[in-house]
Amino acid sequence: MSLKPGDKAPLFSLFNTNKEEVSIESFRGKKVVLLFFPLAFTGVCTQELCQIRDEKKEYEGLNAEVLGVSVDSLFTLEQFKEKEGYNIDLLSDFNKEVSQSYGCLYADFAFGMRGVSKRSAFVIDGEGTIRYAEVLEKPTDLPNFEEIKSTLASC
Repeated sequence: MSLKPGDKAPLFSLFNTNKEEVSIESFRGKKVVLLFFPLAFTGVCTQELCQIRDEKKEYEGLNAEVLGVSVDSLFTLEQFKEKEGYNIDLLSDFNKEVSQSYGCLYADFAFGMRGVSKRSAFVIDGEGTIRYAEVLEKPTDLPNFEEIKSTLASC
């Protein structure tokens, strides 16, 4: 199942690195950029999240909250966040249910790993509707951040 603009965003609750449950429903009335990334501590994932960290004020100016999601444990994500100084919530989809519901889960990744999140970006408006959806097949590709910001500015 692939989600597209106009679809309702699947609801979920996941734990962040502070071991607090974060529900997508708690962001009603605010735009959300939902970024799925394959694995903590890898080169492209670090580059992607560092870019978000460095541009966080731009997203705040667009009334958007950015959430990062991976299948890593919340303990791994806690170390990753601390090491890189990330200023967004990183959520653990350890059971792979949210990645599956958003249609962004590799059956086979690298080194025999299965069930790793595909690098993906979704913009969800204040009513819970997907306004932008990008699921990348190549883990070395980055989302189109300019298009994401343009979508945020228009919704």
